[in-house]
Amino acid sequence: MIQKATFVISNSNPGNCPKPDRAEIAFIGRSNVGKSSLINMLVNQKGLAKTSQKPGKTQLINHFMINDKWYLVDLPGYGFAKVNLKVKQGWESMITTYLTKRENLCGVFVLIDSRLEPQQIDLEFLLWCGTQEVPTALVFTKADKQSKSKTDQNIQKFLKKTREMFGENPDYFVTSAEASTGKEELTKFMEELVTEYEAR
Repeated sequence: MIQKATFVISNSNPGNCPKPDRAEIAFIGRSNVGKSSLINMLVNQKGLAKTSQKPGKTQLINHFMINDKWYLVDLPGYGFAKVNLKVKQGWESMITTYLTKRENLCGVFVLIDSRLEPQQIDLEFLLWCGTQEVPTALVFTKADKQSKSKTDQNIQKFLKKTREMFGENPDYFVTSAEASTGKEELTKFMEELVTEYEAR
C-alpha cells in the first residue's frame, strides 16, 4: 500500500537526481496519455503530479518519495507536445541518459492509451527500451473511456505487436485513473519490484 508520497525534486539533468541509494520506478508515456492522473490515483493524492489539458506539461524528471522507502519518478512524455525541436532534443537526450544510466532503476512503466489502435511511436519506444535492456512493463490507461470490448480489442492488437517484436508479452496492466481500475495490481507489482531490488 502507498501510504505516503512526497515531492522531492525536479530537474533537467539526470546527473542531479537524488543519490541512487534506493529502488526507483519510473512512469513514461506519450504526451496526453493520462500519466499524471494515474500517478495521483496510485498515491491517493489529487495534486501530487501536475495534470494539465495541455500535452507536454511534464518537462522535467520529477522524483517523489514513497512510504519513506523508494522513489517514484514522473518522466517527460514523448511525442505530441508542441515544443521547439531544440527543447525536444534536449528532453530526448535527458530521458535516454536517465533510462540507460540510472543504476537503481528497477522498473519503467510505459503508458499506452487504450482508446487507440497501436501507435508507431509507442512501439518504437518499447523496441528501444528492449535493445537497451531497460526493464519495462505496460500500463494501458483510460480504460473507462469506451466499451470494455473496444478496450480489450485495442490491448490485444498492441500485445500482438509486442509479441512480434519480443516473442512474448511483457507484464501489462489495464487501468483507469477515474475508476481506480488496476490500482491494486499495479501497486502490488511495484512493491514486488522494490522488494526484489532490496534483496539484491
